[in-house]
Amino acid sequence: MWVAFRERHQQSTFTLAPPLARLASAWGAVGWLCTPAALRRARCSQLSPLTVARLRVEAVGRHQCLPQPVFRLEIATLNQADADLEACRTQISKDVIALLLRSLASSGHLSPQVERRMAVVFRKQFLLLEKEVQEEYDRKMLALTAECDLETKKKTENQCQREMLAMEEAEELLKRVSERPAAECSSLLRTLHGLEQEHLRRVLALHQEEDLARAHRQLAVFQRKELHSIFFAQIKSAILQEDLKPEAAEMLLRDYSKLQENVEELMDFFQATKRYHLSKRFGHREYLVQNLQCTETRVQGLLSMAAAQLTQLIQKHERAGYLDEDQVEVLLERAQTEVFSIKQKLENDLRQEKKKLHQKLVTTRRRELLQKHKEQRRQQLSTGDALRAAEDAGQYLGQWRSVVAEHSAALEELQEGLDQAALDDLRALTLALSARAAEALRRLQSSALTQELLKRSVPWLFLQPLLEEQGREAAARAAQLEAEERERGQEGVQSVRQRLKDGALEASVEEQAELRRWEHLIFLRLCCSAFSLSEEELLRMRQEVQGCFSQMDRSLALPKIRARVLSQQFQTSWREAELLKLDQALAAPELQSKTRKPRPKNKSRVDLLKKCLQDKIRLFEEPAPEDLVEKGDGRGQRQAPSVKGRQVAVTVRVPSDTQVRGELLRERVQQLEAQEECFAESLVALQFQKAARATETLSALTALLSIQGLLLEELSESETLSKPACDQILESHRPELQELERKLEDQLAQQEAAQQQRALASWQHWVAGGPGLSEPGEEDPERPVSAVLQQALSRGRTLLEIQQQSLREEQQSSVVLEDLLENLEMDTFVTLCSQELRLASYLSKMAMVPGAVLRRLLSVVLPTGSQPQLLALLDPAGDKHSDHAADEGSGEPADLGRRRKHQEWWQALERKLRGELTGKGLAKMHWAQQRKASILKKTYLPIRERIVFSRESWPHLSLEPIGEPAPVPVVGTEALDVLNTGEKLFIFRNPKDPEISLHIPPRKKKNFLNAKKASRALGAD
Repeated sequence: MWVAFRERHQQSTFTLAPPLARLASAWGAVGWLCTPAALRRARCSQLSPLTVARLRVEAVGRHQCLPQPVFRLEIATLNQADADLEACRTQISKDVIALLLRSLASSGHLSPQVERRMAVVFRKQFLLLEKEVQEEYDRKMLALTAECDLETKKKTENQCQREMLAMEEAEELLKRVSERPAAECSSLLRTLHGLEQEHLRRVLALHQEEDLARAHRQLAVFQRKELHSIFFAQIKSAILQEDLKPEAAEMLLRDYSKLQENVEELMDFFQATKRYHLSKRFGHREYLVQNLQCTETRVQGLLSMAAAQLTQLIQKHERAGYLDEDQVEVLLERAQTEVFSIKQKLENDLRQEKKKLHQKLVTTRRRELLQKHKEQRRQQLSTGDALRAAEDAGQYLGQWRSVVAEHSAALEELQEGLDQAALDDLRALTLALSARAAEALRRLQSSALTQELLKRSVPWLFLQPLLEEQGREAAARAAQLEAEERERGQEGVQSVRQRLKDGALEASVEEQAELRRWEHLIFLRLCCSAFSLSEEELLRMRQEVQGCFSQMDRSLALPKIRARVLSQQFQTSWREAELLKLDQALAAPELQSKTRKPRPKNKSRVDLLKKCLQDKIRLFEEPAPEDLVEKGDGRGQRQAPSVKGRQVAVTVRVPSDTQVRGELLRERVQQLEAQEECFAESLVALQFQKAARATETLSALTALLSIQGLLLEELSESETLSKPACDQILESHRPELQELERKLEDQLAQQEAAQQQRALASWQHWVAGGPGLSEPGEEDPERPVSAVLQQALSRGRTLLEIQQQSLREEQQSSVVLEDLLENLEMDTFVTLCSQELRLASYLSKMAMVPGAVLRRLLSVVLPTGSQPQLLALLDPAGDKHSDHAADEGSGEPADLGRRRKHQEWWQALERKLRGELTGKGLAKMHWAQQRKASILKKTYLPIRERIVFSRESWPHLSLEPIGEPAPVPVVGTEALDVLNTGEKLFIFRNPKDPEISLHIPPRKKKNFLNAKKASRALGAD
């Protein structure tokens, strides 16, 4: 018996063939949606072979309201829409660059030869980028395919091991049980393992879809960033080759940034439009599928009622005594045979006619869509050629907006019409064939069955009222089913309207625009927080900002797949928790209720196993409840059971749809915060690098000055040099310092004059342009003041934008000027360091200090200095003092006794230097400890309350959980107690009053009593 049980179980393990029986009713309604044309379009798009193959899997879950192929087709459509939008974005970006170059050449800032050369370079770079993206796509697909295969194999093996373990446990339990309970348990176990395999296949398929969608998103972001990198690299190269003046380059970059903002706004509109139309299409298709299912339900109800009336008619004659038991049995058997024959003929006719209709619909749909795509492609090419010949980029983007919106609306209208026509044809076919079957059943009732009853001496007066009554019941039932179908149709229409209301086009566009304005303020504040930036660094910062702005959108497919994955994870967690409870109950039956009747041990264990398997099957067949509340401590964590089989509390949280949407919102906010943090880290790292270089130079200069003072002091005390000789050495060094100071003042004066000249030119440009309020034909002679005020109010936003742009340009120029001044200061310090090095080398020559001793002295003065830095200071020290040695040295070599005397000086010199540095270090340490103690005694607010970043709050997003909008944290929770960790906290602030702030609750007003309580509490602390 157990050999047969094991063989049956192994035959049922991992049967990967799709369960086509579950598509008996659903696939007839939606089979025409997964057409070969759709599969070919998915194969020709940027979808992987795994996705195209999974589109052919016709499996449907037991608890899903729509079949799985519909979801697969929806994901494939969203992926194709993402690919189309990305191709549109790439083409628009390339055309915008060409328009900018043409506009720059027409204004005279760029020669035609340079423009043509740059255009050729851009085309080559774009072709190389396309090739690189395709190669990267192929590599990613290969890697993902291998990874998915490995994961599938690993999880399949684990599942097989769990099934074999469960089978062995069941075999051990059912050794002394009869064959019937063993067969029942075997059947239940096979069913459970089949459901587990099906669940595993769905999980793996969904995770693969998520990985593919993430790969497509990463490739899209990579391509966008590379397009910006190509543009900025070519502009930088043109500036270095002097093909482009800095003023023209600045104007070009400003126009490029403005146009990129317009491009991002346009792509947000395209994406919102596509999302709206696709949501409308999917909702309409769901409505059509439900409508067709309702029609089939209505038809099945009518046929079932007609068959039931035949049975009722025969049974009523039996109760009336006109038919005996044998006659009733013969008539019922004949009626059931005829009914089965009619239903079988209906199913065969439906199958054949639907197959023919399916081929016809596929051909028609393919022809109509292909023709529409060709027409729209020709129109887009002609429009693009006409617009690329123009020079107005704004007109180009506006025309693109209108063309794409018109084409999207026309395409969706065609899709909706084709879907509706297909539904009408399918519905008409179903109703026609079902009407034919119903007519056959009525003929069977009115003619064949009636004749049989009359042959058996049934009076007509008794039979006629029954037939009339059944006719009235059939008409009433048909009217009832039709009314229910209309009611469900109205519910489907309301569902579609609600779905479109939730994803309204205007709300989506406004939400994205608000988010971009918020991020623009953040990046603007971060850029303004920089102390100094060179032209090259400023160009790189602009490139990073453009790269961040280009990935603020959401793809169409990834959020939907991610929501499905999250929902599946929550349901899996809930199901695993329930399965764990069942396993614990099976492992510890003594903890069950003790009010049951005592039964044999083996029989009780078998009943428990059977009940456990039935409950597990029910968990897989039924969906997870939507309104589950948090169990246990509410942390969503599951504790492992104990070793001895005792029941352990399981804590699992299964969020509802709102919490899934909140999780998606949290992930999106984290992604935006990661971009901000990455940009801020790069900016701060750049500032720290500059500060580190300046610190190294100043440390080297300070070290040289310390060694000079020490050498002069030792030479004076040892009477090697007299005081007048020391004064003469210092006086000879003064002209070099004065010359260096004069050069620095001249350079600063030149920079100040250039800055004033640029400011004057900017002011003259502003005055020449004017506020634009005195144009002819706009003044009212009767009310001139009112007219001017009205005009000023209407143009206030434009003037404000101009002022903000002027302020940003002024801030950028000040940042660049600060970098120039820092470079001048650094050059001055380097020159000064070189001069001080000459003096130090001369003094070391006078004191006969060898190189090893000088290296030790430098290492003492510069304890944090690296070996290359010390060698860089010592290498030029050998030949820097030859002229001084010729002038100051008397030409007489030092004797041996003098060298021994100097060697004592060297040791004393090092000891003295170490002592001085130790004393200074102890003094600084003591001051730092006192300062830290005084700071820690004070009461501080948390850092989040002290750092004020903006006066606006985080923008409201649609995918948001219940509650108020959460403020964006500037500093993590680990930094709240930073004063007690000994770490340094660097906060970069604008000296002016900040314009942006986080969402901080208003501070309560203080009164005398509150202040008195606070002072007492502080005194107690």
